[in-house]
Amino acid sequence: MRLMTWNINSVRLRLPLLTEVIGKVKPDVFCLQETKTPDEFFPVDALVEKGFTHHHFAGMKGYNGVCIFSKYPLSEKEVYKRCGKNDMRHISAKVKAPGKAFELHNIYIPAGGYEPDVTINEKFQHKLDFVDELTGWFAAERTSKAPMVAVGDFNIAPLEHDVWDSKKMQNVVSHTPIEREKFSKFFGGLGWTDAVRRFVPEDKKLYSWWSYRAADWDAADKGRRLDHVWVTKPLGGMLKKQQVLREVRGWTQPSDHVPVVVDIDTAA
Repeated sequence: MRLMTWNINSVRLRLPLLTEVIGKVKPDVFCLQETKTPDEFFPVDALVEKGFTHHHFAGMKGYNGVCIFSKYPLSEKEVYKRCGKNDMRHISAKVKAPGKAFELHNIYIPAGGYEPDVTINEKFQHKLDFVDELTGWFAAERTSKAPMVAVGDFNIAPLEHDVWDSKKMQNVVSHTPIEREKFSKFFGGLGWTDAVRRFVPEDKKLYSWWSYRAADWDAADKGRRLDHVWVTKPLGGMLKKQQVLREVRGWTQPSDHVPVVVDIDTAA
């Protein structure tokens, strides 16, 4: 089973890119973040035509929005309000994959603004509160013994080599010590496995995002790994492969994020 996650930064604007990626990657299930469209305008038919007959999405005008599209049946669909906001950042569904069904969570953690100071930046406070709430919720409502996958744009690059220069990034939102600490607690709460880093050593640079501000993003290569795929222990031994589609960042009118793909042999 091939699973893909991508912060697409507007599904309607980048539908042609999405269909091209689907043709290239051939996922069985994909999750998008920042779909940026109300549900009534979501381009469902175009994706159903590609074989994704099962879907679950929650969107809003101009901001946020998450979706799950699957070739396998989905059940137990949920939309979660986080930090008292109905801002379409977290959904889940049970995926009836071959061999082993699993619960899939698609999460878009707030970016947090530009200043890593909660006294002057309420967006940063919201981000920290959001991660805390996720940490507590998963610990209280879910178990590490259940087959489960969490994917999405988590907007935190937790490891030294998840950014281009860890020392210079200490005061940059996404890699600050407090974000990394809270990320670690969230990650450790259910003993998640980092599916991508399972195949890429932690001492190797790995990015999934490059700023629009960089005129030559590829040459500068000042990236960050903000997009993640986690699995619980029952699926850890079923991980087979990962791909980060860096080349998609160079396509016409790209998202600043690129797709991240993981193969899981649920039938093993």
